[in-house]
Amino acid sequence: MTRRLSARFVTPLRLRVRGRRSDLGAATAEYAVVTVAAAGLGGILIKLLTSDWFLDILKKIFELIIRTVLSFFGIG
Repeated sequence: MTRRLSARFVTPLRLRVRGRRSDLGAATAEYAVVTVAAAGLGGILIKLLTSDWFLDILKKIFELIIRTVLSFFGIG
């Protein structure tokens, strides 16, 4: 009959594989980097979308689209 080893005895055995360090914390570090990058990108997008320069470009694009649609129907 074999006995099961508890997690506290098994975990340290997996930390080192042939003298190399384990990658157990790598996923957490990657999530942290992606979260910081997403927050930075979000900040840049908010700054861009609220700027007068970008709002003027959007206004010109929408005016062009409306003018094109109206001329297609012969209204403009």
